[in-house]
Amino acid sequence: MERTLAILKPDCVKGNLTGKVLDKIIQAGFSIIALKMIQMTPSAARAFYAVHEGKNFFPELIDFMTEAPCIVAVLEKENAVEDYRALMGATDPQKAAAGTIRKEFAENISRNVVHGSDSRENAKREVSFFFSESELVGATSKPD
Repeated sequence: MERTLAILKPDCVKGNLTGKVLDKIIQAGFSIIALKMIQMTPSAARAFYAVHEGKNFFPELIDFMTEAPCIVAVLEKENAVEDYRALMGATDPQKAAAGTIRKEFAENISRNVVHGSDSRENAKREVSFFFSESELVGATSKPD
């Protein structure tokens, strides 16, 4: 089993789309093994998105990710990273395939409803940014 991080971004939460997005994730065969609502601080958003620091969209990204609560989740299934990226669709909803989360729910390239890890390595880093190992409860998790 593979794990990946999903973030339901502020536009998703403010737009009352969380149930619809989580249902799409579950219908696509993912197990949700951790889930919580957070209010990202500017320092946490800068740390999480540090890879984008210095890019022209970075300040707007930080403002957006801190404007309202987000829901962070750990998804589990075979091929989770690749499958979730396919389910999300292209960053630009105008270019996203029909049936993807972004095609159905995203406003534009900046306000695109969801985040997903882009590699197995980043998935591990991103999951541990928001969750301790004891918070992950799923098919491959074994409580003491």
